[in-house]
Amino acid sequence: MQTNTDHLMSGGTKSYTPRLIFWELTEGCNLKCAHCRATAQPQRANDELTTEQAYKVIDEIAAFADPILVLTGGEPLYRPDFFEIASYARSKGLTLAMATNGTLVTREIAERIKTTGIHRVSISLDGPNAEIHDRFRGVPGAFEAALRGAGYLREQGVDVQFNTTITKHNVDYKEQIVELARKQEVKALHLFMLVPVGCGIQIADHQMLPAQQYEEVLGWFYERSLEVPFEIRATCAPHYYRIMRQKAAEKGQRISVQTHGMAAHTKGCLAGTGVFFISHKGKAYPCGYLPVEAGDVLAQPVAEIWNESPIFRQLRRTDELAGKCGVCEFVNVCSGCRARAYYATGNLMGEEPYCIHVPKRWNA
Repeated sequence: MQTNTDHLMSGGTKSYTPRLIFWELTEGCNLKCAHCRATAQPQRANDELTTEQAYKVIDEIAAFADPILVLTGGEPLYRPDFFEIASYARSKGLTLAMATNGTLVTREIAERIKTTGIHRVSISLDGPNAEIHDRFRGVPGAFEAALRGAGYLREQGVDVQFNTTITKHNVDYKEQIVELARKQEVKALHLFMLVPVGCGIQIADHQMLPAQQYEEVLGWFYERSLEVPFEIRATCAPHYYRIMRQKAAEKGQRISVQTHGMAAHTKGCLAGTGVFFISHKGKAYPCGYLPVEAGDVLAQPVAEIWNESPIFRQLRRTDELAGKCGVCEFVNVCSGCRARAYYATGNLMGEEPYCIHVPKRWNA
């Protein structure tokens, strides 16, 4: 399957362009989330990219690609130069989004987000009430502050997206989370399945859903996606795109933009094929959950890393995937989560450990 992250060059060679670049501006954060990818800290690190270095990275991104640039953290608003960096990126024509915990978004901050030209703001919400969300986020009052921030953004007409990481602590409240998203009039709800990285490693053994339940949750999520008035998408859950096709086939449906929105034109794991992650130090990775360094933006041009990194090139060779993933008929719409495979096997091309699907060619 050819997605909108790549195209065919002359001679049939596939060329990849980044669709989403996630940029961790800082590890500094005011919350203490149990599952944090970034191992966020209450203070900013001394080795963050400077403002001028950030401008140089933006210049390089804009020179070779036209991605959505997602400014994230930690908490990106921890950086006093956040709006300078964002404004510079907009001046170069880049489409901007930001990922925040929402607690620092005041009415004034929301207005600046709007005037800066940030297209969408995702707010992490890990439960439908304060008891569940605040326990996972580690700070009392985080739930109410996040909803207050979302309200200020809506006042400004900024698109709001909720990001929810599903674990054992909130899986039984998934319906209530969907209803909260509806009441809050969000533009999108993205469901994340826990990836064992950063602080997530510490809770993986007791918070990761077993594979069968994982499958059931994704099946439920697909059915709900057909009913709600907002975009609903599974993230870090690549076999959702296999489940989507299986369930649509059961109903005699064909997958198209008209029936399934943009999910019809994407695939599961985009690490290194459509997604590029830059750390606060300038280190480049295939995604924020796959801790295999692919380059350094302080030492190499961004385009060179994207096009030439051996790690990225390896991830683009789906014929080298191991185990069930390597023979799966859904490989080009799923590919398995490379980060979970790496966590479980030490091999970033290994088999997705949380997929129960048995490929037709497996043990054939």
